[in-house]
Amino acid sequence: MGSKVKGNYRWVICGLLFFATTINYLDRQVLSLTWKDFIAPEFHWTNNDYGNITALFAIFYAISMLLAGRFIDMVGTKKGFLWAIGVWSVGAILHAFCGIATAGITAGEWFVGFEGAKEAIGHVHDFSRVVNVSVVLFIFARFVLAVGEAGNFPAAIKTVAEYFPKKDRALSTSIFNAGTTIGALAAPLTIPYIAEALGWEMAFIIIGALGFVWMGFWIFMYDKPENNLRVTAEELAYIQQDEVVGEKMLEPDVIVEQQKITITNCLKHRQTWAYALGKFMTDGVWWFLLFWMPAYLSSVYGIKSSDFIGQIALFVLYSITMLSIIGGWLPTYFVDKYGLDPYAGRMRAMLIFAFFPLVVLFAQPLGEISFWYPVLLIGIGAAAHQSWSANLYSVVGDMFPKRAIATVTGIGGLAGGIGAFLINKASGMLFDYAERHWSKVNGISLQEAFPQFENIEAEKILLEQHGVISIEEFLKQLASTGDVVSNGINTGYLIVFSFCGIAYLLAWTVMKTLVPKMKPVEL
Repeated sequence: MGSKVKGNYRWVICGLLFFATTINYLDRQVLSLTWKDFIAPEFHWTNNDYGNITALFAIFYAISMLLAGRFIDMVGTKKGFLWAIGVWSVGAILHAFCGIATAGITAGEWFVGFEGAKEAIGHVHDFSRVVNVSVVLFIFARFVLAVGEAGNFPAAIKTVAEYFPKKDRALSTSIFNAGTTIGALAAPLTIPYIAEALGWEMAFIIIGALGFVWMGFWIFMYDKPENNLRVTAEELAYIQQDEVVGEKMLEPDVIVEQQKITITNCLKHRQTWAYALGKFMTDGVWWFLLFWMPAYLSSVYGIKSSDFIGQIALFVLYSITMLSIIGGWLPTYFVDKYGLDPYAGRMRAMLIFAFFPLVVLFAQPLGEISFWYPVLLIGIGAAAHQSWSANLYSVVGDMFPKRAIATVTGIGGLAGGIGAFLINKASGMLFDYAERHWSKVNGISLQEAFPQFENIEAEKILLEQHGVISIEEFLKQLASTGDVVSNGINTGYLIVFSFCGIAYLLAWTVMKTLVPKMKPVEL
């Protein structure tokens, strides 16, 4: 039906949402692609340090999403989106100056460039001070990034509800949500190259500046469909088809616009809890795959993000997620083919997508044959997540009035962010613990072979004597001399992958239990 409508400006708006989401994920990915090979050697970070940064980013993002939803509902989509992308672009660029600030605080060298900061930090003998200061500064930069990025999805989902009828929202959501995939796909092909050629600082600056370019397009191209001169009368009627059935208004937003939508009111409904728990149980999986895959290839297989093979592997992994476009088509097929209501069609599709992440359970065992097996299997799991996520977002538009969509989306974002905080924090702690306690050298545990690892100070002295700054590098050095080394971090990744595999079936069961059938919410 949509293809016969005179006027398709709604798809232009969808394209703007796609590019905003692409930039959103490019900015988010810069740290994950630079920390292991470029930033950690400079600041002496461990997995736990990085885990703390990503975990706190998740919690900042979660809380900000709750507030962003309310903010966007209050100020409107146009202004809300401009504020969001402006703030997150500033936050992205701030990362670049964390090295200079660290040099100033730890070495008293404030007025230096990026290279001067590296040299000044290199002369600081107190590694722990460098670590602590740099981590705090990056956490602040991630905080600013999170506050801005939190507005992207509430604003985008609200825009979709403004420009698309319910039956097209899953498709349009999957299209703009594909920006997460394109951002993740473009990141390994551009960011390591920029970091290698110009320094990791310039990677943050160049990618961060893209947001300001997008803001110019949004100012001149977006307005509500009823006020947008580029939207034809016929297209407007198509967009608003859900609002009028005969003479009766189904979504009387104009009449009740003055009625206040509160978070408390939204939380009284099972539909809100179903959406929030679905996000809580699955968002962390995507964040883990996004933030830890470059480190996974580096730690387990010795493949750096700046290596050509590493860039190809990450490109292949994230390119598989392009299959997620099916996520928007499948529920529409169920609705048209079998006459299901949107929620029933969506839940049937989500159940199918929930089975695919189970292949991630085999990623680590098959990785002993070739690293390409985990790359392919994790890619399938990531594609399933994106298909699942597109439909999960659309559940809000199925059951809530437009004026509450950003608020409910923000509640779900808070829940998803808490889940992401837990998985990132737990992963960083688990990986460091696994390296110390589960690694083996010539068949005996690392701590038996080197008792120094029982004591933090003795461990630092041992690593300094061998000219390395991490246990991972120490194990690689031992392996290069002929010792038989088994890194316990492999088992750590196996544990996290196991959770990633089953999370979606658990989430679907919880959602279906809370909301067995379609029931629109009246607020």
